[in-house]
Amino acid sequence: MSVLFAILLFSILIFIHEFGHFAAAKLSGVQVNEFAMFMGPALWQKQIGETLYSVRLIPIGGYCAMEGEDEDTDNPRSFQKAAWWKRVIILVAGSVMNFLAGILIYAFLFLPQQQIVEPAIVEFTDCCTFNNEAGLRLGDVILEIDGEKVYSNGDISTLLSFSPNGVHDLLIEREGETIVFDNFAMTHLHENEDGTTYSHYGFAFGEAVDATLGQRVEYVWNTCLDNIRMVRLSLQMLFSGQAGIQDMSGPVGIVSQMSEIAEQSETTTLAFLNLLSVCAFIAINLAVMNLLPIPALDGGRIVALLITVGIEKLIGRKIDPKYEGYLHAAGMILLLGLMAVIMFKDIFVIFRG
Repeated sequence: MSVLFAILLFSILIFIHEFGHFAAAKLSGVQVNEFAMFMGPALWQKQIGETLYSVRLIPIGGYCAMEGEDEDTDNPRSFQKAAWWKRVIILVAGSVMNFLAGILIYAFLFLPQQQIVEPAIVEFTDCCTFNNEAGLRLGDVILEIDGEKVYSNGDISTLLSFSPNGVHDLLIEREGETIVFDNFAMTHLHENEDGTTYSHYGFAFGEAVDATLGQRVEYVWNTCLDNIRMVRLSLQMLFSGQAGIQDMSGPVGIVSQMSEIAEQSETTTLAFLNLLSVCAFIAINLAVMNLLPIPALDGGRIVALLITVGIEKLIGRKIDPKYEGYLHAAGMILLLGLMAVIMFKDIFVIFRG
């Protein structure tokens, strides 16, 4: 049951993205030929005006088919005939809807709470080597690590992991004052009795504090910014070689992780809330990833559109949109190939246990 629920939530996020394109196209006067929920053979169809609305068999996403999206037509209300800025709005609208969905989910989760968790140090263990007069102390709130702002409690472990030598630049708040630690050594590698080493910084963090409505709203916004940054950091790790395909997850892996989170939750209510939190994270990730300048993605389409408009103004004539279509088709083939590799990897991991 948790797997089906996870699939449904993931599909809804993609559907919300396509609804953004659909709504923007309608408001911009662009003809939408079909707006479908899910993929595959149609289970239900209804023609309303110029648009065919359908629900399809395979519960994965959906699509918004606009007139003249990748080809030139004589229809004055085709996508290609719309003003360039309207086309940009239509392409951006999908990511905007995903981002708004993420904000609303986080608002639902955090605004009713009377407390937020501050990234304050609450405990040191015996192996910690930097809890002294010249180092960190109980109650210190960690504001930045190596120039990256600490938006939430979970950022501390993530940001510390990017520096394997354990030397960091820290900005902390102590009793209302900010203190800078440059090249601060945080020994975290320790030796077991058998000679092997393990990583342990030796301090715990996360203090629940009462928060006003304004502080909770800020917490929601900072969580969204944190999600956006995680996409950037992940891409940095991918291009620097710190991460590879083995660290990436596709729809199968994401659904598997969501199902595992639900099953590990102590109650049904907690499982629902945990899944919502994951959905908010995925929604914002989808928003950012779709705006990357990669052919076939919305960001790639926007870049191609702006370049095409610029060239057309220089040469004084229209460029056949089929050439842009070829570019996006090639990009889609590469993306589908990558998704296939990741999907088989995810399936292998699941069956290997």
